Amino acid sequence: MEKDLFGICPYVTSQKLLTGKWTLLIMYYLSLKTMRFNELQRNLPNLTQATLSKQLHMMEKNGLLIRTSYNQIPPKVEYSLSSLGRHFKPVLDAIEVWGNEYIDFLKKSKQ
Repeated sequence: MEKDLFGICPYVTSQKLLTGKWTLLIMYYLSLKTMRFNELQRNLPNLTQATLSKQLHMMEKNGLLIRTSYNQIPPKVEYSLSSLGRHFKPVLDAIEVWGNEYIDFLKKSKQ
C-alpha cells in the first residue's frame, strides 16, 4: 500500500489542493478582485451553483480563500484569496504563459 504523501511531498500536496476541476479558474478570478458568489458564477457559466458552492467550501477549508459574511439584509457574502492563496499568483501567471505557448504550438501543428 502506497504511503499518503500529502503534507510531505510538495507535488502531491499541491496536486491534492488543486484537484477540483474549477479551482484554478476560481483562483484566477479571485486574484483579480474580491467577488460575490453570483459574480463568480457569471464568470463561470458552465459551473452549477452546487458545484461552485462545494468548490468554494473546499477551498476555504484548505485555507486558499476567505469567505466574509456581512450581517445585513439582503445577506452579503464575499470571497477573496487568503494570504496563502495570493502567494499562488506567480504560479497562475506562469500557467498563463505556458498555456499561451501551448496554444501557439497547437496552432502551428495544425498548419
